[in-house]
Amino acid sequence: MFSENLYKIAGFDVSPEVILATISINPDHAIFAGHFPGSPILPGVLQLQIVKELLEKHLGRTLKMKTMRTTKFLNVINPKETRNVYLDIKFKSGEVLEVLASGSWENITFFKTQVSYI
Repeated sequence: MFSENLYKIAGFDVSPEVILATISINPDHAIFAGHFPGSPILPGVLQLQIVKELLEKHLGRTLKMKTMRTTKFLNVINPKETRNVYLDIKFKSGEVLEVLASGSWENITFFKTQVSYI
């Protein structure tokens, strides 16, 4: 798992078809040495990977992305400025898992995505 040691789960609440999680980002993770030196930014692909990993943790199975309807990265996550991210993940189970997720902290939304997994 590439994102190992990148973040820790600080809060994880689940209700039917909703995951509300808070993660704490490790600003000293090796990814930030190259993305970008002196001005670290959490790559968008890793933000999406974290959503997938939280879904896998809850569902107890491995997921594979089938389609990505839309993803918008609205603000950057600099781990030296923003250590925590609140994730709101809504999903509908079925043959295909339909997911609507967002990441934010305080009044800043970092991303929104709509994807499906099998």
